[in-house]
Amino acid sequence: MRRTIIVALALALAATGCSSGGATKAAGVLTVGMPNGPLTENHNPFLPTSAAGSLGYRYVIYEPLAFVNNTRPAQEPVPWLATKWDWADNYKKITFTIRENVKWSDGKPLTAADVAFSYEILKKWPALNNRDSLKVETATATPDGKVEVTFGSPQFVNRNKVISAMVVPQHIWSTVQDPTTYTNPNPVGTGPYQVKSFTSQTVTVARRAEYWQELPKVPEIQYTSYNDNTAQTTALASGASQWSYVFIPDYQKLYVDKDPKNHKLWFPAGLGIHGLWLNTTVAPFDNAALRAAMSDVIDREAIFVKGEAKLFPKLESKTGMPLPAGDSFLAPEYKDAKFKIDVDGAKQKLTAAGFKFEGDVLKAPDGKPVTIELTNPSGWSDYLTVLDIIKGDLKKIGIEATVRTQTADAWTTDFANGAFQGSLRWTNTGATPYEMYQNIMDGAEIKPIGQTAAVNFGRYNNPEATAALAEYANAADDAGRAKSLAVLQKIMVEQVPMIPTSAGPIGAEYSTKSWVGWPSEEDPYGPPQATLPNALQIVMKLKPAA
Repeated sequence: MRRTIIVALALALAATGCSSGGATKAAGVLTVGMPNGPLTENHNPFLPTSAAGSLGYRYVIYEPLAFVNNTRPAQEPVPWLATKWDWADNYKKITFTIRENVKWSDGKPLTAADVAFSYEILKKWPALNNRDSLKVETATATPDGKVEVTFGSPQFVNRNKVISAMVVPQHIWSTVQDPTTYTNPNPVGTGPYQVKSFTSQTVTVARRAEYWQELPKVPEIQYTSYNDNTAQTTALASGASQWSYVFIPDYQKLYVDKDPKNHKLWFPAGLGIHGLWLNTTVAPFDNAALRAAMSDVIDREAIFVKGEAKLFPKLESKTGMPLPAGDSFLAPEYKDAKFKIDVDGAKQKLTAAGFKFEGDVLKAPDGKPVTIELTNPSGWSDYLTVLDIIKGDLKKIGIEATVRTQTADAWTTDFANGAFQGSLRWTNTGATPYEMYQNIMDGAEIKPIGQTAAVNFGRYNNPEATAALAEYANAADDAGRAKSLAVLQKIMVEQVPMIPTSAGPIGAEYSTKSWVGWPSEEDPYGPPQATLPNALQIVMKLKPAA
């Protein structure tokens, strides 16, 4: 959601006026809004922190080989720049057939060499690979115009990521000295849109004159930043913003009831969660008993009702598995393991682990009072409400918590670099729970403090978890995967590498007043967010409302 990939910055726009953000809804323009604050011009499609990444317009300029529907992961992917693909060698090799007669926006033809280069650049520059963490071994354009990509290990769990990788032009990116810092001032893609204008508040992309398939019906898309969730909600309610993901505390009153005929929202569930990430390299949060005790006192019902306004599904399983989506994956021993508040049990865990209570203060085994600083961006009102709930809950076991807000830019950097103690964030989601657990506890992906992490932001290092993840990824059958998954669930319940707080839907708000064709429960062709790869798929299906 923001989540997956959006970031929010703090912008001094008036919370009451959409015009203060520079957004005016012109005829024939699709308006997208996000609470992302002042923008720095950066069109790098690989970086989620770039303007193109945080607002989502990278996905209407650059295209994937195929589209995957994470709301219905069992569905067959939709071919796009690739017309077909064939896996071999137990998912260690894939061969793509590339679509013909596709041109970049500068008029040059898309070639198999471009596609091979797009995989090779992920191998050469790991910082560009943070969205998918694909372990590319080789990528080669064959004499017959196909592309062969090989991997050092089976890619069963990553197969959807592999086929949905983004393609960039080799003739431009091969000349860039450091693509991790490249701002891509004149983005050239195969998608149907090009950047028309950029300001620190609004980015407009315009439809190209030519495209390899029928042009979309939307001539322009205007992406506008608002200061926070409140300002974004106001823009949605007034109609200035037609498409967004933003947390709305009373969405029926504040959004739907403003135009019941046209104001829609759809929040399909996935196999991802939101939770309190703890920096396990910092004592005493390296202590599993402390993490488990903290989890035991958190009031998830209050988070569900007050923090997430019942918009996000309630999380009940101690394995962190969202239900009912994860029902079929639950190990038998954890089918009835549900979260419940247990202050006395939490205190027993702590004293057994060498912690002591002195009055209302919890002291670690080294004698120091246990305190924690909780951080999140200032505009994320739902997360800040949840942090306030957690702050009060931790007081029950003598932990003094403070909440510090940041700009989303600073928070994103600090969180990825490990410069935090505790912070709320989402996990990845996918066709199986592997994505979620790998995001939380993959020791193979640990980065030193100060280096940017793409997963395992808490730097949780458990060889058993790392081995179980690898075994799951390399398993030859469902029985092997179930065995590994049971180990991961046990670690999640007993070691609590991250404290789950709520299930993670893949949702968005949108208006049917000007445009129709949106994904919905009745037509679930893709996740509805403007900041996810399927955004182009949605735009291609939109038509003017009658």
